[in-house]
Amino acid sequence: MPKNTSIKSVLIIGSGPIIIGQACEFDYSGSQAALSLKEEGISVTIINSNPATIMTDKVIADNVYLLPLTCESIEQILQEQQIDAVLPTMGGQTALNLCINADEQGIWEKYGVKIIGVDIAAIEKTENREAFRQLMVDIGVGVATSKIANSFLEGKEAAQEIGFPLVIRPSYTLGGKGAGFVHKKEEFDAALSRGLQASPTHEVLVEQAVLGWKEYELELLRDSRDNVIIICSIENFDPMGIHTGDSITVAPAMTLSDRCYQEMRNQAIKMMRAIGNFAGGCNVQFSVNPANEEIIAIEINPRVSRSSALASKATGYPIAKIAAKLAIGYNLDEIENQITKTTSAYFEPTLDYVIVKIPRWNFDKFKGANRELGLQMKSVGEVMGIGRTFIEALQKACQSLEIGRAGLGADGRQSRNLEEIMHSLEHPSWDRLFHIYDALSLGVPIESVRKATKIDRWFLNQIQEVVSMENELRRYSLNNIPEDFLFTLKQKGFSDAQIAYVLTNTTEEDVYQRRKQLGIRRVYKMVDTCAAEFPAKTPYYYSTYEGENESIVSDRKKIIVLGSGPNRIGQGIEFDYSCVHGLLAAKESGFEAIMVNCNPETVSTDFNMADKLYFEPVFWEHVREIIDLEQPYGVVVQLGGQTALKMAEKLHEHGIRIIGTSFDNMDIAEDRGRFSDMLKDLEIPYPKYGVAESAEEALEVAHHVGYPVLVRPSYVLGGQGMSIVINDEDLEKAVVSLLKNLPGNRVLIDHFLDRAAEAESDSISDGEDVHIIGLMEHIEPAGIHSGDSYAVLPPFDLSDNVIKQMEDYTEKLAKALNVRGLLNIQFAIKDEKVYVIEANPRASRTVPFIAKAYDVPYINIAAKVMMGVNKLKDFTIVRKPKGYAIKEPVFSYDKFPEVAKELGPEMKSTGEAIRFIPDLQDPYFRHLYKEKSMYLSK
Repeated sequence: MPKNTSIKSVLIIGSGPIIIGQACEFDYSGSQAALSLKEEGISVTIINSNPATIMTDKVIADNVYLLPLTCESIEQILQEQQIDAVLPTMGGQTALNLCINADEQGIWEKYGVKIIGVDIAAIEKTENREAFRQLMVDIGVGVATSKIANSFLEGKEAAQEIGFPLVIRPSYTLGGKGAGFVHKKEEFDAALSRGLQASPTHEVLVEQAVLGWKEYELELLRDSRDNVIIICSIENFDPMGIHTGDSITVAPAMTLSDRCYQEMRNQAIKMMRAIGNFAGGCNVQFSVNPANEEIIAIEINPRVSRSSALASKATGYPIAKIAAKLAIGYNLDEIENQITKTTSAYFEPTLDYVIVKIPRWNFDKFKGANRELGLQMKSVGEVMGIGRTFIEALQKACQSLEIGRAGLGADGRQSRNLEEIMHSLEHPSWDRLFHIYDALSLGVPIESVRKATKIDRWFLNQIQEVVSMENELRRYSLNNIPEDFLFTLKQKGFSDAQIAYVLTNTTEEDVYQRRKQLGIRRVYKMVDTCAAEFPAKTPYYYSTYEGENESIVSDRKKIIVLGSGPNRIGQGIEFDYSCVHGLLAAKESGFEAIMVNCNPETVSTDFNMADKLYFEPVFWEHVREIIDLEQPYGVVVQLGGQTALKMAEKLHEHGIRIIGTSFDNMDIAEDRGRFSDMLKDLEIPYPKYGVAESAEEALEVAHHVGYPVLVRPSYVLGGQGMSIVINDEDLEKAVVSLLKNLPGNRVLIDHFLDRAAEAESDSISDGEDVHIIGLMEHIEPAGIHSGDSYAVLPPFDLSDNVIKQMEDYTEKLAKALNVRGLLNIQFAIKDEKVYVIEANPRASRTVPFIAKAYDVPYINIAAKVMMGVNKLKDFTIVRKPKGYAIKEPVFSYDKFPEVAKELGPEMKSTGEAIRFIPDLQDPYFRHLYKEKSMYLSK
């Protein structure tokens, strides 16, 4: 059936601010769906309150509404736009719940809007735990023994009937909110209360716990002819008991027998057909008993899921893009395969490689948090490694995490405390994977590790092989290591840094030069969806060590954009937004735009966003070899946050051109001593400061600058490790902790301006002219990290004198640092005097917010300035302000109820929303100002 020609305009509901459990994978899906519908000539309108994502940019949709995700906002849009259909399946649980609420209020019917991509009945069947259980029983699909409970008494009765251990699963929640295991009777009452409170319908499923069973996911697509295809099978490395968002996952499934896989396929298709007659995407989760391969269904989500982005990047099959076309009437055999361009979308991808996803956590931000993983998701991001084998992909994923690891092991970060290791195996947290390696390297038998972790023995055997290779490597020196063994090590994902560590008295550079001498170099393979059965047209690559290199280098002038790696607190989706605009600017300027990134959730790693995508760790060894191959005109580090910025020194050392501001000028801004000297020369006020490398030096500095002091490490993002201290004892503790956790770092100690206001400026400079794109005032006082502060654009309570000082200092610093591109400056204001706290010559987390507030493509302009293609005078910048814009930080404290919610200099928010107010008399602002402001109340 061709597309439904009556649908000329579609509303896509976004997922709102980034929170733990609902991150930027839904922005990726929504962006992909919007572009897919625009290809069909359909007008696309998006509602989403998140300013940091590319999804809310004019390059994605025809109309963007940065409004709260409420029925009132939906009705406002329907009154202003002629909308034919709503697509609610791209925005996670938030979008589905809003769609249901609007349906219950009769809004869709009132405005003649059709729901596409899913039906309300399907949502009800899948989100209502009892309805889902009963449906599975009716169609003959196995489920765990369970009972529904709407009250405390019903829950107690269910527990008594089923027996312990149990799982409590609230209805209508995302990210496992309120869910948990109950191992014994004494824990039950508190867990049941939590579950009932977490569910918006005050309903929980009390279910038999299948702890230790294996967990799998299938991603499906169905068209209006009821054709169903399986896009990807995903196996959880971790057994049942850990939320899939917190599990290491592998695709395709590694330890599944063909008989079990075929049965799982059949059950998934039966489940999808049973929940409703709709065309679109679906995610199904199963559990398998490792003893006899008994299969039970865990849940089904009739929408694009968290795993859909991962499956899209893993297979090269753009699930959201195709699901959007199915939703408007196309059938699978009528849609072109986006990779081959010669076959249809009615096929199941075949992988001749392995992908491994590892989540990224930020427990360091939540002191005292319960770090044990369970049914409630706690990770803030993820990375994906692609390799020819499981172990190569696993090592690459470890290198991508940006936690200081050079791979799975063999990097000097191993633990040798057997008691600690064995406790970690039984009580999983962020480091269990590394402790499995440590246990095996200490000689703990594989069977003992399997019993403690319940992880399939096949995976443990793979890790044991790496341990054995590390032991074998110890027999050699760099000069006598056999060529074939070195080649095998590289095939198994060992980094040059790991090899150098094991060999001792050897550097990473030594290993690189040795294998270069031996001709052991990476080659690049294409992600093509069909194991090379048909020629692929999409330049989407991963590296490995084999014969043929499939990445053909063109003779075009190239720009490489380094991405921001995994999302984490302090470095989120706003940097991916910047990278996407960098790619677009490079393409518009005639360069071949090449992307390097390892985050499967984001738009920057969409295979049609860049001219060429390398899905690789943003890790020096990998980046270096891509540069060796491509020989670019230059590399952009300014847009990818601290991840890319940390690469600047290596690029500079190796004579590789950095696009925009030079390494030396970026380093001045990071080096507190050099930066303060510059401020002094420019006669710009700054707080007294000092630098210390020991607790003794820190005490001397603090006595010189005067308490209170702000203590922080250099070269970090998101306020990592920052604290405000008021006496010697607290200072000593803070400094010792910092030097322990960040060895080799220097500690910066600034006099803290107590009860000062805080503000910031963002600007673009081309070396001659400086354009201030926005001045923002924080509602909270100085001392609370800017990422956690409510910020108002333009300022609401600063005098003309103060604003003039901020503008003057911005221009002076941009010129003194010879900025080519973006500059963010943070100010403290006390008694009408403006002090510069810090300057960052790179993309900041606030630029997307300003760009959306003023409706100006600032990153695109800055990128063209950085690349030397344009000067600022080439652009006519017309702002379209909508009154005042407020940046609202969003937190995920519900995941860590045991943690103090007090804010300070270390960033804790996971995302942000934008809200527009017409003037400062707006009731929302007056209430916010009264609640948040700790300085002079009005």
